[in-house]
Amino acid sequence: MWKKLLFPGFLFFCSTVWGTEKFVSLRERMVQEQIIKRGVKNERVIEALLEVPRHKFVPPEYRELAYIDQPLPIGYNQTISQPYIVALMTELLNLKGEEKVLEIGTGSGYQAAVLAELAGEVYTIEILEPLARDAEKRLKDLGYQNIKVKSGDGFLGWEEFSPFDAIIVTCAPGEIPAKLLEQLKEGGRMVIPVGERFQELKLVIKEKGKVVIKDIIPVRFVPMIRKK
Repeated sequence: MWKKLLFPGFLFFCSTVWGTEKFVSLRERMVQEQIIKRGVKNERVIEALLEVPRHKFVPPEYRELAYIDQPLPIGYNQTISQPYIVALMTELLNLKGEEKVLEIGTGSGYQAAVLAELAGEVYTIEILEPLARDAEKRLKDLGYQNIKVKSGDGFLGWEEFSPFDAIIVTCAPGEIPAKLLEQLKEGGRMVIPVGERFQELKLVIKEKGKVVIKDIIPVRFVPMIRKK
């Protein structure tokens, strides 16, 4: 009998709330089991991953899988990186809160959203225009006001807004692009996967005019492509 007393708007509200609670629970489990247990310690990074609704950055057919420990397709032969890799790369940037960050490879916008929780300004470049357009709308709909998105060649960086305190690359070039090194500020950090068949995640630091490169872990990313 009680079901007949509920109006459609109330039922929609309940469904929305229950759905939200489910994803919050999945997100908390993701952070605990995939991020913290695997060694990520930066509290600000952990809080950002708890905050950003990853399920809103994957296609509807993959929404139920948004919080599992693996990359997922987002269309155009591109993927959203697995949560642990997002957390590890973000932690390596060591962001304090006021930085200007460049991201190469916007994808669906998830990494940009995580960065926006941690930095002052985020500039993100996606070579595939449909993905860039969709990501820009998604990020705006979610209320992010400190992210600028453009479609362009990531090998060229974004000279207009350089230099950057930090650069993160979410696709793999054969070698570190010279333009990105030029646009990295003195004392800045870049996290980038490098290689073709075999790739290594690298941390690049500019120190006293020199470039220091540290190997982190083997990884597998989609190739970084250029504008034709």
